[in-house]
Amino acid sequence: MREEDLHRLLTVATEDVRPTRPAATGWERARRVRRARRAAGTTALAVALLAGGTALALRPADRPPPAATVTPQVSRTPHPVPVRTPPAELAYPGHPLGRLGDPVGAALSDRPVRRALALHQPVDPGTGVAGRIRVLGDDGVVRDLDVVTPAPTRDAEGNEAVPLKSGSLSPDGRTAAFAQTDEVIVVDLTTAAVRRHPLKGYLEQVLWAGDRLLVGDDDTTYELDRATGVARKLPVSPWDAVAPDPAAPPNVPLELGGTPPNLTAVVQWTDDETHRSYGAVDFRALPPGHRVDEFYGRGWQRGERVARAGWITTGTMGGLEGVAVLNARTRVVTHLLDLGRDRWKGCCEVLGWDSDGSVLLRHNPGGLLRWQPETGEVTGVTRNLFGAVSLAAG
Repeated sequence: MREEDLHRLLTVATEDVRPTRPAATGWERARRVRRARRAAGTTALAVALLAGGTALALRPADRPPPAATVTPQVSRTPHPVPVRTPPAELAYPGHPLGRLGDPVGAALSDRPVRRALALHQPVDPGTGVAGRIRVLGDDGVVRDLDVVTPAPTRDAEGNEAVPLKSGSLSPDGRTAAFAQTDEVIVVDLTTAAVRRHPLKGYLEQVLWAGDRLLVGDDDTTYELDRATGVARKLPVSPWDAVAPDPAAPPNVPLELGGTPPNLTAVVQWTDDETHRSYGAVDFRALPPGHRVDEFYGRGWQRGERVARAGWITTGTMGGLEGVAVLNARTRVVTHLLDLGRDRWKGCCEVLGWDSDGSVLLRHNPGGLLRWQPETGEVTGVTRNLFGAVSLAAG
């Protein structure tokens, strides 16, 4: 076979190779084709020379161009932050929440808590059947919430969900709230007392803002005065409202999220609730091509930092599960945890902040993780914990 015939055959073969990752960009595809063409040309030339019986010392046809000098763009990446990923094998160093999956040891009515660390409503991953809500006390004992059985929440179309939400447990661990149709149930976990407050609507979400209780549906968000039972309406989305720092002043919570095309916007209100401001989330502190495409789950604030889960893009790969930490004042995303794909959709909801500044998050199927944004360390808290979880970890 002549040199030019072999060269043409190899070139056609390499151009017919299709990329195995459809999310790759055109630039990446072109780079692979150019690299394949160079490899094919070199192989064809070497075969032709050997067939002719001539031994030659080959040198590259073209010297590689000198490496370009890259000037750091300080305005884009003022402090480079690596995008973190969990280790292949998680360590489980031990944590008080690790007992959340323990068997029930008491009934709440017989043994109220001094402070609850978490609430858990088991859901069978095979059948989707939800069990009774459990209370993990700070004494390490799991209790059955036997004083009330909240019904599943439902929307106007009849779609149902478990009543335990990530915002159900108050930050001090003393009270639990459950949204219901036309009411909200409030349980004092230290006495096992139950109160019901009538509120209009297909209520689905609950959220504690300090000692204030926010309850809402698609149309309305109420702020409930638990002492008097009086409620007022707040101009915030119950889905995108961020759980505020328990130590922060009692302002209207900021919102993180939105609807197309502004899926990643921060909404803030003035203290007197008369002016609303919008600002796009800023990804300039991340490597190029890294961003959050859409947030989901509850956002949680600690100081000026907000953590929330979302679907992310890293470089050329989109549709990944991840968690972002951003500055609430500047709206700059400072840390990103890449949790990959091939998991349950919406697998990795943030559940709050731990006392040492770590982010606590779900890691389905069945896990609970701690991520320290400053160091990048990711460790396991518990395995095989299926269902809904709410933590006293705002």
